[in-house]
Amino acid sequence: MNPKESDWKSFSAHVPVWRERYLSKKNREACAIFEDPSSSPTHAFWGAFEFLKAESKILRDCFDHHARSRMHLSLALMYRYGIVVDDDLGIFSNELQDHIRSIVRG
Repeated sequence: MNPKESDWKSFSAHVPVWRERYLSKKNREACAIFEDPSSSPTHAFWGAFEFLKAESKILRDCFDHHARSRMHLSLALMYRYGIVVDDDLGIFSNELQDHIRSIVRG
């Protein structure tokens, strides 16, 4: 699928917003791991490490290699991981919205 110019421009403009929103949430979750009073410092460290390692893979999958030809794949991954939600998809053409939802549904 070759995205429309308007979809590509919207995608490019919103990627930094979505990334920051997602990282803000994940940073709070990482802090909660460190601040858990029931965890030892060692357990908290390794728990946070594993959490951040898994999140870094998601971030690389979703935000690296932005090219117009891969936009629909990046957007589908962002949607699958909750970085992009239904309200966010509303900025795109109906065709692209349907395509993203069909990819995620499988």
